[in-house]
Amino acid sequence: MSLRNRSAHLVVILATALFLIPASFSAVWAQSPRIVTVPALAVGVIGGQQVGTVHYVIMQVERDPAGSGPTILFSEFATGSAVDDVWKNGARTALTAAAKVMGEDERNWRVTIKNRSRFSLAGGSSASSAIAVGVIAAWRGDAIRSGIVLTGVITADGRIEDVGDLPLKLQGAAEANMRAMLVPKGEAKTPEWDLFELGRRRNISVVEVGTLREAYEFMTGIRP
Repeated sequence: MSLRNRSAHLVVILATALFLIPASFSAVWAQSPRIVTVPALAVGVIGGQQVGTVHYVIMQVERDPAGSGPTILFSEFATGSAVDDVWKNGARTALTAAAKVMGEDERNWRVTIKNRSRFSLAGGSSASSAIAVGVIAAWRGDAIRSGIVLTGVITADGRIEDVGDLPLKLQGAAEANMRAMLVPKGEAKTPEWDLFELGRRRNISVVEVGTLREAYEFMTGIRP
């Protein structure tokens, strides 16, 4: 075998070996960023009517070797990825809550967030609880269970607080074939709506959660 062929063969072997390394090991070994996508709910206007929709938030979490963070970068170049200041502040709070749940120092994190939505601009902080779940999952290497969506405003100490427009959001979740919708505790049944009944009609389970830990266990099947 020629020297050129031997070199090419060695490259193939090395590439194959790297590909076969378990993801959890390779992430630590190479200190590569960890990426996860979580669904969230939003309400917007389409054709002059308010509608609920599912959008997806992609998060990349990596360690900041200098410990000078937390650094949060928002990728807003693509259509449907722009977010307003309230949305961004909610994401920052989500990072703080996630760090507290895991006992980590958020100064060691660099996080890149990209929203994928049907709307040109996403606003509000109802996706912040889903972002907190995603940050923990990305850092730990846990998988998000499919068909489950969460809405709620996260607080820095990990509580999930009230949001509005839940019947519309349930409609959006059902149309996206979600099987379960997690909502803040006390909001499933109010004088304005009964999400348990609406969920039965749309074949979607409605579950109340009061904390980030509860939401994380529902969305991953793992206690944080």
